[in-house]
Amino acid sequence: MTNPIKDYGWEAVPRSFERLLASRPEIKKAEPVKVEDIKVPDTQLAKSVVDYARRELREETFNHSMRVFYYGQAIATQHFPHFHYTPETYLILCLLHDIGATTQNLHATHMSFEFSGAMLAHALLLSLAAPRAQADAVAEAIIRHQDLGDTGTLTTLAALVQLATVFDNVGLHPELVHRDTIEAVVRAWPRRRWTGCFAGIIRDEVEAKPWCHTTHIEGFAEMVEGNTLMAPFD
Repeated sequence: MTNPIKDYGWEAVPRSFERLLASRPEIKKAEPVKVEDIKVPDTQLAKSVVDYARRELREETFNHSMRVFYYGQAIATQHFPHFHYTPETYLILCLLHDIGATTQNLHATHMSFEFSGAMLAHALLLSLAAPRAQADAVAEAIIRHQDLGDTGTLTTLAALVQLATVFDNVGLHPELVHRDTIEAVVRAWPRRRWTGCFAGIIRDEVEAKPWCHTTHIEGFAEMVEGNTLMAPFD
């Protein structure tokens, strides 16, 4: 019998990065991981979402989404082995977490991109016959993937995508991923000047929607542009 709470990453963990990192079963150095050692799910649902993401996302964003998958899997395996979720669910989340930030989708609504993107992802997954608990989990994590803060909790799935996105976008917590792993992932999924691309998307949304949730992270575009960890790979 399946357990949707564990299968789809619904267990609650601290929202605070400090408390989340302190909850690791063991504090240890990151070890190198080969790209080929991280298996990409090949279920029919995963394949359908990959195809959708390739059609809808620009190459820079698609590559970022795949890097977030690989970094997240490396982080979870080495530092949070107690996290419960299916790799299929995490891959789907990574591929869809920025779907609301495409040029067309960003300007098609007054809503913040995380919220509109979650709605798009939820509808897509239900149309592909994904279980509702899985579609709900992905949508919840998309809504909260930029909801950084020090209070309360969020889902395991949301926490993992937060760690992986801020690692790729800002270079936070560089100790979580070995440099050899970064080099391997970037070779497979090049950044293609992602730093400038993403900073531009942030400024585009803030200019068009000065009320957007992205403004919650003050100076976000500048933080992205100050990503010294990934600068050699841009």
